[in-house]
Amino acid sequence: MSLLEKMFTTLFLKRKKVVNPDLLRQLDKSKLPKHVAIIMDGNGRWAARRGLPRSAGHQAGVESLRSIVEICCELGISILTVYAFSTENWKRPQEEVDTLMNLLTQYLQNEINELHRKNIKINPIGRLDQLPESARKELERAADLTKNNNRLILNLALNYGGRAEIVDAVKVISKKIAAGTLSPAMITEETIAEHLYTRNLPDPDLLIRPSGEYRISNFLLWQIAYTEFWITEVLWPEFNSEHLIKALLDYTNRERRFGGLKI
Repeated sequence: MSLLEKMFTTLFLKRKKVVNPDLLRQLDKSKLPKHVAIIMDGNGRWAARRGLPRSAGHQAGVESLRSIVEICCELGISILTVYAFSTENWKRPQEEVDTLMNLLTQYLQNEINELHRKNIKINPIGRLDQLPESARKELERAADLTKNNNRLILNLALNYGGRAEIVDAVKVISKKIAAGTLSPAMITEETIAEHLYTRNLPDPDLLIRPSGEYRISNFLLWQIAYTEFWITEVLWPEFNSEHLIKALLDYTNRERRFGGLKI
């Protein structure tokens, strides 16, 4: 183990936290969201504050994802969508992009058997054809292996952008119109939804935004029309099960009216 790996391991073990049983008992599981979305942000800042390279922050972010997937399974959350790599992230230095792609490949190689054992379905979304071949192959293998699992759907948003998703949907719809299989008069909101990457899935009930930023960063632009937001200053590598429970507690105490009035 390298010195950097030892430093990372020590830091991660120190921050790992067991959920407070009293906090967990406050959670009304009958009111939990079915679909939780998370913008995994703050890896670079987490590393910089500790004098570590950004790659260490991304590795720490993988550990956070592992723990959040586990607690979502335990709580019975049906769908978890995580923003892993955006269409804009290609603008980052090539070394960092390569690190992220390698981490994705390693995560799938190391975790897929355990994810499959836990009955988790891996569902990659985004412009996947533009990812490196090694990453695409691992994603295809993971998706195929877990396609019949139904305990938790884990949507991995990769080379994903909300605007790109809508553009891709419009292109497919336009081809159908040109082919005469669809008329413009037939297009409804449901038509658009059926052509998004998240087709056949309910929209997110709750969007969690770590790192204290007040923006949605081109994430699920169509799907979050009536999604509840929960924003925290906690950076993603520090985000743990207890933070998720607090977000869920806040969600269960909200009144969702979807533009209507309480009756």
